[in-house]
Amino acid sequence: MGTRCAIAIVGAGNVARRHASVLAGFSDVRLVGVTDVVPDAAGALAAEYGALAYPDVAAVVDAEPDAVYVCVPPFAHGPAEEAVLAAGLPMFVEKPLAVDLATAERIAPLAERVVTAVGLHWRYLDAVERARALLAGREVRLVTGSWLDKVPPVDWWVRRESSGGPVVEQAPHVLDVMRLLAGEVAQVHAVGGGRPAVEGADVDAATAAMLRFESGAPGTLTTTCVLGWKHRASVEVFADGLAISVGEDGLLVRDGEAEHRYPGDPAAARVAVDRAFVDAVLGVADDVRVPYAEALRTHRLAAAVARSAVIGEAVGV
Repeated sequence: MGTRCAIAIVGAGNVARRHASVLAGFSDVRLVGVTDVVPDAAGALAAEYGALAYPDVAAVVDAEPDAVYVCVPPFAHGPAEEAVLAAGLPMFVEKPLAVDLATAERIAPLAERVVTAVGLHWRYLDAVERARALLAGREVRLVTGSWLDKVPPVDWWVRRESSGGPVVEQAPHVLDVMRLLAGEVAQVHAVGGGRPAVEGADVDAATAAMLRFESGAPGTLTTTCVLGWKHRASVEVFADGLAISVGEDGLLVRDGEAEHRYPGDPAAARVAVDRAFVDAVLGVADDVRVPYAEALRTHRLAAAVARSAVIGEAVGV
């Protein structure tokens, strides 16, 4: 492999560009290729970093990079991962894993053979790590999660068959931290309603879900995409004599009359998630906190909430 990790990227949209910018800042990484269904987009991103633009994923795999980033919309997941994993290449996947559950379940066994990571970068927030330490040894009594936001400026997002809706596309960060801090969820019962005021939209404008954790603790998840701004994305956890609110903006801890605030650093977390993957590929460290199998557990939870909202009944996770 040599001292520099040769990385190719599948996808050339905003998320791919963000990862490319971070990776280009690592002295031991070389961006070698980009492919996208829009050739001009692939060409522009490749040219920006001195890489080659490839016509398709097969050409990327044939070039034998050291690792591949898959940064595609939810509906496009599946074929790229299968091609990369069939070649035995380490793979980083942006969330969500897929628009549905079946695709992710199909990919998961293949992903066990190589180094994988998923872009759930909240796991690398110092605020989340501090919250986890504060909760160690305590019984979690209640968990609430929220993702209250706007409709992202991409046309595919407002269609359920393309994005999976807010619970699948936006809320995985929140659901992932809920799992991290409070354990696995056994059952969900969700209600979705309305449509965002965007032409052609068929995703829920809002969703509210009751969660029952395996520990017996109750929880809730609320999402909406009807605002003109990102209002809140956070997780609150309550234990005896302790209240914690955590998100990208930071951590708020209340333990009686005292209140403690710790600032967030989402930019550092976005760098850390890429750094951990590269180090794992190079074999110099092992700090991948969300490999594919772990991300699948979060995706199963998101899919269960989304399905429950559709059928109007409780769903096991």
